[in-house]
Amino acid sequence: MKRLLQLAAVLLLTSTLAYAQPPQPQQPEPKPGKKQKPAPENIEWLWQYTPTADARDGRENDLVQDLHFRPFLDQYLTAPQTFWGTPIDGRPRTLATTALDHLSVPDKVLADENRYLSISGCVVHFCPARGLLWVDLNGAHHLVVFAATDWIKEGKPTGDPGAEYTLWVFPNQPLSIASGPTPHPPPALLHAIARWSAQPLAGSGIVENITHAILVDPDGTPHEVLPSALGVVPPKSTEPEAAAPLKPRN
Repeated sequence: MKRLLQLAAVLLLTSTLAYAQPPQPQQPEPKPGKKQKPAPENIEWLWQYTPTADARDGRENDLVQDLHFRPFLDQYLTAPQTFWGTPIDGRPRTLATTALDHLSVPDKVLADENRYLSISGCVVHFCPARGLLWVDLNGAHHLVVFAATDWIKEGKPTGDPGAEYTLWVFPNQPLSIASGPTPHPPPALLHAIARWSAQPLAGSGIVENITHAILVDPDGTPHEVLPSALGVVPPKSTEPEAAAPLKPRN
């Protein structure tokens, strides 16, 4: 009997303590549709490769070998591409790999307005395939654009000044020239493409004759546009000037 009374007392005390314990506050549920803000993108490390007194054209070779560079390309260059490289198992090379191919032979890393970077190079053993990587370092989400020239093989050989090329441009954000009310191509980008496309091929003095241009949306949709709409200026004619007519003697 005594044991039963002790057990009853313990049960009574336990229930009393449980009743006296204040209710635990419930954690508020996240509001539907509200997303966490992404961490700011930091690509300031690129700036260390811009021109200095000891490297007037920047250090493109060191940049390409930086361990951050390939992950950077993988993050920002994700659109499908079909213009370059032999498909492997039926799949074309990724855009990031294609960009790396076109920057393998180092050229320059130029800085404009303390904000924009232009990184240029060409493909190993075939420098008529040239590449330009343009980066806007301002803003929370950086605009990164890869551009490349592709020789039109059905025409003249690359050693002929009349050989024609297609310019391919891949922005990581849509540009309004192709897709409606989004920001127009920045003037700084057009300036960079104009300067780069006017640069003669190394060892030949030939400026590539870009007659076609394809702007590719981030989802891979291509749009044919005028080369001039992307900043390309036609090269000066390589034909000899006609001789001026002789003037009669007095």
